[in-house]
Parts: sequence; C-alpha cells; structure tokens
Amino acid sequence: MLADLRKGRPAPCYLLYGDAEYEIRDAFSKIVDLLLPPEDQALNLFIVDGEDEDPEQIGKNLLTLPLLPGRKIVAVRRTRLFHSRKTLNDLVKRIREQMNAQPQQAAKNFMTFLGIAGWNLDDFREDGWKSISNQDWQQAVEGDSGEDRIKWLPRVIEICIGLGLSGKSSAVSEADFLENILRSGLPEGNVLLLTAETVDKRKKLFKAINELGKVLTFQVEKGETRQKNTLMDSARTFLAEKGKGMASGAWDVLGRKTGFQLRTSMAALEKLVTYTGERKTIEASDVEEVVSRTREDKLFDLTAALGDKNLEKGLAVLRSLKDQGIHPLVVLAMLVREMRLLLHARWLRDQGALTGYSPRMDYGRYSKQVYPTVKAWGGQGGEVHIELADQHPYVVFNILRNSENFSEKRLRRHLEDLLVMDLAMKSTARDPDRMLERFLLDICQP
Repeated sequence: MLADLRKGRPAPCYLLYGDAEYEIRDAFSKIVDLLLPPEDQALNLFIVDGEDEDPEQIGKNLLTLPLLPGRKIVAVRRTRLFHSRKTLNDLVKRIREQMNAQPQQAAKNFMTFLGIAGWNLDDFREDGWKSISNQDWQQAVEGDSGEDRIKWLPRVIEICIGLGLSGKSSAVSEADFLENILRSGLPEGNVLLLTAETVDKRKKLFKAINELGKVLTFQVEKGETRQKNTLMDSARTFLAEKGKGMASGAWDVLGRKTGFQLRTSMAALEKLVTYTGERKTIEASDVEEVVSRTREDKLFDLTAALGDKNLEKGLAVLRSLKDQGIHPLVVLAMLVREMRLLLHARWLRDQGALTGYSPRMDYGRYSKQVYPTVKAWGGQGGEVHIELADQHPYVVFNILRNSENFSEKRLRRHLEDLLVMDLAMKSTARDPDRMLERFLLDICQP
C-alpha cells in the first residue's frame, strides 16, 4: 500500500483497525506524510477523534475542495462508525483491558457503548448501574454474562463523570451517509482516513471501503519471540530516523525492563533519544538510568505524567502503585514534592533566572548551556535554588520543561489542594484512592 502511495496511486479511502495501537498510529503517520507534504498539512489535513465525530460534517469536508491546490485528507481517529450491537462484546473486552493502562480511552469507549446499548450516563450515576439486572445486561451485550462488571463498571463511571463526559447520541446509525458519499465518488485528490479498534464487517460503510479503498488489520503479536521481532523492526526504523543506534547490551536491558511490549518500549526509546542528546549510540547504562521498574521509579512515572498532563498514564500508574501496596500518603508526599519543584521552576523562569533556556531545546544543549547555572546554585543558599540544584540534571530538565504547562497561580492552588487532602487522609474516613484520582483529573485538565 505504501509503495502505491510512493508511486502517486492513492486510494480514496483507508481504514486501519485492530488492537495494535502503536502500529496503527505509525501507519497513520506514514500515510499522511506520503499523501501530503508537511507544508500543506496545516491547511489540507483535518483530524477529529471518534468521540467528536459528526458524520454529516465529515461528509461535507470530503466534498469540499482543499484550501491549497492538491490533496486533502479528512481523518477520524478511533471512529465509532463501525460499532454495532454485534461489536458490544468486543467493546466491553476492550474497556476492561484499558481500565489500568488507558483509563481515559476506556471511558470514551464506555460512552460509545452506552450510546449503542441505548443507555446514557445518567442511568448509571449514584449506583444507578446496580438496578440493571444480569438479564438486562446480557440482552444488551450478547455473549457477556456481566457477572464481573462490579469490578470495573463503578470505576469507569467515575472516570467518565470526572472527565465531564456526557451521553451524546451515537453516530453509528449515520454511517450510511458516508457510505453513499464514497460510492458517489469524492472530488479528485480528497481522501478519507479512518482508524478503529473494533469493526462490524457487515456494515455497509466497511464493505464500501473494502471495495473502493484499502482496509488494513493490525493485531498485537502473541508470544515473546514475535513481540521481540516486531519491536526490533519498529525500533530500528525509529532510531534510524533519529540518527541513533543501540549497543547490543542496551537491547537486552530494554527488553528485560519493558518485557518487549511495543508501546512501552517505544515510549522508552523516545525518552532515551532525548536523554542521550547529541550522542549517536544508546548504551546499556543509559537504559538503566532512564527505564526502571522499581517502586520509586513508578512514583516518578506518576509525577512525570502529571507534568505532561497525561491523564491516561497518570491514572494507570496510580492503579499500579495501589496494586504494589504503596500507601496513599507516600504517593501524596511525592505529589507535594513535584508541585513544589514545578512551582520553583516556574518562578525562576518568570524571574528570568535561566538565561538561554528554551522549552524546545534538547537535553544535550540544556546540559551544556543551562545546567551549569542550575548546578552553581547549590553553593549560593536559598531554599528554591538548593532544592533544584540537588536534583539529577535530567530531572531538572524535565521539571523545567513541564513547568511550561502550568501558571504559578495554578501550581499554588494545587499545593493548597494537597494540603487539604493530607488533612482529610489523616482525619476522615474518605477513600484516599478516590481523592488521589480526583486530584489527577483536576491537574490534567487543559
């Protein structure tokens, strides 16, 4: 398919689906880059997420000529258009799988589930889900007994409420509108690009894309050997694009720490590329330094997720910490420390104390141009300066970069919220895990 694109033979529509999220994201980027040069993507590329899709608006965009002469791409990530009651069982399985690793995506899929099943979120609020019997559930979700829903349903409902999601009407019934547009023919150069997790192959839209365009399936590889081979191929391509290589020992350490899971390993490689700066080779010691599986590093993963405002990762790490038996007060202490460091970094940047610093600079330039100033603070006194100067240079690099995402006023408010939470954990019977989750939901808001 990519070879056809390189020869200038695009299809009018593409569908990428399956549970291999990294491969789908990679294929999506390659298709876009081959169809549109980077300078045209700002005006001729239209991307929406499935929870925001409007089939009528998508159709109008497909029938409209591009702003710049040439090709135009209308793309929908994680579309709901291929869901039906026949896919609800698969959708529920995906929600269960995503609850720990991708809770935000699980919540969005749950909203899709409600729309297709004929329920809305208000039906499930305040323990309303308990009024739905096993028989009601089985009628809605064919092939699922529903007996284990008590383990995940209350939590996904709370996440939906915390995210401010509301029950919108399902767009699934409107898929026929797009199918008619595709069969009538798109303006020359216009392309529809869709990704999905689960599809009902009997739907007219699926059959139309299969006949007129390209459908590609991406499934997670089973078995360690296949996973390892897939990782090695993807990693070598990624590193070659960055002008990097890995020492043989570094591969072994990366596999040991990530279990050759593609998504986790590629995220680690992105960190390693930043960490090694201008160096061309990633050594085993670099992997040991950056990628860890200890409890302490799990705590740092949580604070890093908050700095990036990555709610999915933050909730997943919080759940992992609970499973490892780490007390909520320990997590709270780490959050206080992180908010304090971010506040210090934000204040210093606002005061102009970091000459030459830019949030877009890489770790190599930072190490040479900025960190010597930070290190020198250690001998100057002052609580703010000493606390930052005592941190590892890579930690300070990330703190400074993440401080870009917060104002000083907001960081002070988050510290006050943590004080209130500390008192509540020590003097009331409120659930500490729920308090921490709510704090994450608050801090990760845009």
